[in-house]
Amino acid sequence: MTIGQDDRDQTATAGTSMQPSQSEPDLRQAHARIVELEDQLARALADLQQQSAAESERVKLAVELDRMRHSPSWRVTAPLRHAETIAKAAKILFDTVRRQAQARNGYGRALTYYAGMARREGISGIKARFRRVRSGAGFSDCVPSDEDYRAWVSEYDTLGPEQRRRAESLLASLARKPLISIIVPTYNSDPALLREMIESVREQIYPNWELCIADDASTDPAVAESLRAWIAQDARIKVVFRATNGHICAASNSALELAAGEFVALLDHDDILPAHALLMVASYIDANPGARMLYSDEDKLDSHGLRTTPYFKPDWNPVLFLTQNMFSHLGVFETALVRQVGGFRIGLEGSQDYDLALRCLAVAGADAVVHIPHVLYHWRITPVSTAGSASNKPYALQAAVRAVNGHLQQTGVAASVEPIFGDSGLLRVQYSTPWPLPKVSIIIPTRDGLALVRQCIDSILQKTTYRNFEIIVVDNGSVEAETLDYFREIVKDARVRVLRDESPFNFSALNNGAAAQATGDYLCLLNNDIEVISPDWLNEMVAIASQPGNGAVGAALWYPNNTLQHGGVLIGLGGIAGHMHHSLQRGSLGYFNRAVAVQNLSAVTAACLVIRRSIYEEVGGLHEELAVAFNDIDFCLRVREAGYKNVWTPFAELYHHESATRGSDMSSEKYQRFLKEIRWMEERWAGHFELDPAYNPNLSLSVTVQPFTLASPPRIEMLQ
Repeated sequence: MTIGQDDRDQTATAGTSMQPSQSEPDLRQAHARIVELEDQLARALADLQQQSAAESERVKLAVELDRMRHSPSWRVTAPLRHAETIAKAAKILFDTVRRQAQARNGYGRALTYYAGMARREGISGIKARFRRVRSGAGFSDCVPSDEDYRAWVSEYDTLGPEQRRRAESLLASLARKPLISIIVPTYNSDPALLREMIESVREQIYPNWELCIADDASTDPAVAESLRAWIAQDARIKVVFRATNGHICAASNSALELAAGEFVALLDHDDILPAHALLMVASYIDANPGARMLYSDEDKLDSHGLRTTPYFKPDWNPVLFLTQNMFSHLGVFETALVRQVGGFRIGLEGSQDYDLALRCLAVAGADAVVHIPHVLYHWRITPVSTAGSASNKPYALQAAVRAVNGHLQQTGVAASVEPIFGDSGLLRVQYSTPWPLPKVSIIIPTRDGLALVRQCIDSILQKTTYRNFEIIVVDNGSVEAETLDYFREIVKDARVRVLRDESPFNFSALNNGAAAQATGDYLCLLNNDIEVISPDWLNEMVAIASQPGNGAVGAALWYPNNTLQHGGVLIGLGGIAGHMHHSLQRGSLGYFNRAVAVQNLSAVTAACLVIRRSIYEEVGGLHEELAVAFNDIDFCLRVREAGYKNVWTPFAELYHHESATRGSDMSSEKYQRFLKEIRWMEERWAGHFELDPAYNPNLSLSVTVQPFTLASPPRIEMLQ
């Protein structure tokens, strides 16, 4: 339940006075109590982590396993294990085909896709793809195939002789070359993987680094032996050998004590940095004097050490950051800032880097955050790593909940946090609805089309749990008797008004006229072909819109066949703008869970948009030169230009029977108007169409491919 939200049935209608059930101090006290209880839970979680570490160590006992495999009982039970393996493989195969069928709108098309793959790649290619899924790389929707990604890497993300010359030139040009301390905690690490990690650091083009390793009392003597050899070989490698095992937070703090650098970079003991990683970090520090926190894009290494599953992240996205840890990986922090907030917090094992980033953010502020849109970290998939699945470390997800709860308390935000969608690792922050409930004016332009507008209005009146609203129907010249009769009937409900406007259709003008007569503190622009799905849709949208600094809030709009119509708007997609995750099947998570995550976006559709009335008036409402197309995009960009952040939420769900009453924008009689509106947008927002901060320059804007497809070529060069 959302902290501070009264769960009683709210029966008040528009204009009714309501009394709060809890005062603001009560809300903060309740939130503080939750954090206190979670702190008590942390000690138990730390014990669980120790047990997990012991289990991981037992997994490494290959000698014992080999003995077992040669025992009579092992041979006797072989058929059972074989059957279990076949069952698991069959399930993975079924899930893979099912997802392809969803993505391609049918099993027939999915089978055609696999037949084409077999012709191109043969059985070995199909087996390679299957191994990737089975190894833990996962089913992340929209992620490129290994073959496509490795071809892209070869073309655009490989350091050849020319790139190395450019790297040396970039290094020479830097005015600021800070010492970067790389923090690595280790415990019973595989010596081979530890060596690969250290060698990747020693191969950095940027020379001004030190490697600070804390061994957390490893019981495997080979670890200490290996580390001592590295100390003797390279003076830039510092190691502290802890006397007792204290888990990853304590070990990370021990490594932090060794750091003499101006910045610290966080690296796991079995992961890899590409040779240009620290050079790019230093370059972005040099170009951004206020940078105190930096994060990069990342990918993973499969069991063969090959690159897979790239995550090309958006620029700083504060709302998305509360649902997933964008700083891991590669996360780089100003050392003084890390020490100011107290380093790594004991009890947050598994999400210690997420918690650190949240606490640093609360002190440094968003202006100190810089995104580096390059893959600077290779995260290795292992049987016990969350690179394969968050379920490998269940305590990490609970630690993430505690970290975000602590951040919300520290920043004075009343909200609840919960993990969602199983082992996706995704969090949901549910903000408290303001109390008393502010009045919302729902504006619905329409013309005839009784079946749709009645469905829209009835679904609002019958399903919406938010009680303090009015509906303003803007009748744009309806002539059908049954429609006019319906309007005369619905105005008997005190919450409904009908305004008559017989001017030529202009979506912007119709909404602006109604907004001028609205009595609500918030406006909800709503198409007449919308139908409510989730009863709390308006609670969710108002709760987000009421947060300081937020502007327009958009919803998840679904076609009646349960494919996604609107998952937010990406600027520049297909030209002016396009919908993110368009046509994604319900139940799919999207690109790194972004189809199911609350997040900042540059724009959302006005088919369902909530905003404070004061902001609507501040920016001048919708631009009436844009009668039909792009008026919502222009509006949201002006809201952003005014300093507000637009937000999309997947937790306000409605059906969109798109444009059923008006016809296609691309019909012949409307084509010239459409071209005129395109030219207007191109002139007004020139320079914005390739730089949407909610997207990534390594991802395509082409109309011929789906969003989140690799850009060929990228809109940013490798060392840019």
